[in-house]
Amino acid sequence: MLTELRVQNLAIIERVHLTLGPGLTVLTGETGAGKSILLDAVQLLLGARADTLLIREGADRAYVEGIFTLTGTAGAQVREWLAAEDLLDPDAPDRVILAREVRRQGRHIARLNGRSVSVALLRKVGAALVDIHGQAAHLSLLRVPAHRALLDRFARAEPLLQAYRATYHQLREVDAELERLRALERDAARQADLLRYQIEEITAARPDPAEEAALRAERTRLAHAEQLASLVQQALLVLDEGLPDAPAVTDALGQVVDALEHLAAVDASQADLAAQAQTHLEGLSDLARALRDYAEQLEFNPRRLDEVESRLALLDDLKRKYGPTLDDVLAFAQKAQAELDAIETAGDRIAALEARRDALRREAGQRAWELSQARHAAADRLAQQVEQGLQRLRMAAARFRVHLATRADPHGLPLPNGETVAYDAHGIDQVEFLIAPNPGEGFKPLAKIASGGETSRLMLALKAALAQADPVPTLIFDEIDQGIGGRVGAVVGAMLWELARHHQVLCVTHLPQLAAFGDQHLRVEKVVDGQRTRTLVRPLTDPESRLAELAGMLGGDTPTNRAAAQALWRQAQNQRSSSATA
Repeated sequence: MLTELRVQNLAIIERVHLTLGPGLTVLTGETGAGKSILLDAVQLLLGARADTLLIREGADRAYVEGIFTLTGTAGAQVREWLAAEDLLDPDAPDRVILAREVRRQGRHIARLNGRSVSVALLRKVGAALVDIHGQAAHLSLLRVPAHRALLDRFARAEPLLQAYRATYHQLREVDAELERLRALERDAARQADLLRYQIEEITAARPDPAEEAALRAERTRLAHAEQLASLVQQALLVLDEGLPDAPAVTDALGQVVDALEHLAAVDASQADLAAQAQTHLEGLSDLARALRDYAEQLEFNPRRLDEVESRLALLDDLKRKYGPTLDDVLAFAQKAQAELDAIETAGDRIAALEARRDALRREAGQRAWELSQARHAAADRLAQQVEQGLQRLRMAAARFRVHLATRADPHGLPLPNGETVAYDAHGIDQVEFLIAPNPGEGFKPLAKIASGGETSRLMLALKAALAQADPVPTLIFDEIDQGIGGRVGAVVGAMLWELARHHQVLCVTHLPQLAAFGDQHLRVEKVVDGQRTRTLVRPLTDPESRLAELAGMLGGDTPTNRAAAQALWRQAQNQRSSSATA
């Protein structure tokens, strides 16, 4: 529901702030006072094209802001969209603020909850919140794709639709799996041979991620065996054997140990020095033994080197083909084995899935049939209610029909009546609202009917019949009284008031018979201050001001018109009371 509307510097509106409530709000005023500009402001909020000609003279920008409360189906849908775009206000999740800024210089800006968004997103959210019906209407009822959803809501067929969709989605999953398996089967022989070769190649090599590092270390030792042996011998010569001009390191350190032991025998405080020297001597002895052990392991073995090189080349080839590491190679083998198993069992799985698919097609056909039957029954009731509304609106000759059609498709769903028809996520029916406004004329799509008062009355009759089914919370009717007289105006007022029990309804009108039904009455006035013209909107909150406005709409606030206005007021109140208790 639209709770607040702020407009700044839009055409002759300098600044307007409206607080709107539920029920029926009527806007009245002289022609040219600015009522249509207010609707232009709402249109901007809903994503209409922005034009710099709308900016008030002397201003560099125009600004429109609307605050909406989110309730019902439409509110839940908008909250879902906002959450997906990270635009939901966590402090006010049941509120959304739409804004539009039209700049004389630079780009125009659309905002949702204070953040810049695309006009497309603003239009999407706005369409869920507001419907404007008028001479330049953007009418949800003229969008054929919306007709099926409206009919389903009118029929209260959501449980049937949900049951059908559950089966439909299962069927789509089975169809997708069957297509995958059949594609696999078509290429099965070649693919299976390739997978077997890959699996056998990896299995025969028996790759072990731990062996690669050991092999590379062994290759290094084998390739440098002579150099390593020479270096070991050189170290042992210095440690144990000594050079021609120098004793072995161990012999020299042994002399050091002997001297320090004698020193400690004389000066016991230096016993630690002797112990340290002994430890170093033992360490050198251990080093010499380790070098001898290492030297014994070194071998110059060209055959083993070739073996290691060949094994590493094999492992490198596997990694080149199947993955950057041996772990990846092993994972590839596991995946290939799973694919081979799937190919070898595809035939059995296809047969089982085909049986499952056939059962799901029969189940979906039965549920689609039940949904279609509910739609047909609701279509007749909807047509009757719309035609009753048209009769109230003095269009007794007009006829309304809900056209439901199916399309034969040999690959579609089998129905209980033996037909096989096309289907989608919504069932088997194509739904469109048709109208025959005058006797002798055939039924035509709503989008092709004549504009003007006739169109407005048709929309009103439809909206009245679909009131509880239509999720759009705010409905705006722009001069719905065009081309109709005062007697029909009272009927229109009563129907709008009844419609406002399920929606917030705003109506621009010149008929006092209609205005008398308003729960809230706003008078739009044009005033001239000096050389500037501006629009004011004045809420009429007391009976006296409302009667004065109704009398003025009848031709002037004279005693005669005031009495007529009082009669209209009493008539409207009586009808409202009767409808409320009915």
